Amino acid sequence: DPQGDGRAQEELTGAHTDWLTLNVGGRYFTTTRSTLVNKEPDSMLAHMFKDKDAWGNKQDPRGAFLIDRSPEYFEPILNYLRHGQLIVNDGINLLGKWVLEEARFFGIDSLIEHLETAIKNSQPAEDHSPISRKEFVRFLLATPTKSELRCQGLNFSGADLSRLDLRYINFKMANLSRCNLAHANLCCANLERADLSGAVL
Repeated sequence: DPQGDGRAQEELTGAHTDWLTLNVGGRYFTTTRSTLVNKEPDSMLAHMFKDKDAWGNKQDPRGAFLIDRSPEYFEPILNYLRHGQLIVNDGINLLGKWVLEEARFFGIDSLIEHLETAIKNSQPAEDHSPISRKEFVRFLLATPTKSELRCQGLNFSGADLSRLDLRYINFKMANLSRCNLAHANLCCANLERADLSGAVL
């Protein structure tokens, strides 16, 4: 019976297109069940709303499903499930950790990957530029004379460190290549595996 088949199909699709209201941290969001279920079927939201009443979700007096999370960080998650794109309002730091934490909490795996990549790409490249004499003198002056100054692995390539008091400084694995260390006091300095190629001692 074509009419019966149509009704059965309507009931089947209706289960995933019916409208739901969510109360997230006191703010209301209205969406369809299919938005919460289809894009990320293994997510917490999909499990919560796949089958009606499967999780026994609590509802407020208005019938909205209660979710105890921050609404400002939930909104980008919901928009992502709606559009497949990350859409955020002004004032929300997409590259901060909060939207990522919400994506992890709800198990939105494709968004987690997207955010982790965006955050990683936004980080400034590590600065391996050599430390200048002026910067290093500032470090020396800020360190008590009896304290060990830790300079392991730092890049001093080509720096003029001549005539400085470098006693007890830990230069382990530091790049001191082409440094001018003439008349510098290196008594008890740790130069283990430091690169001294081309340095003036």
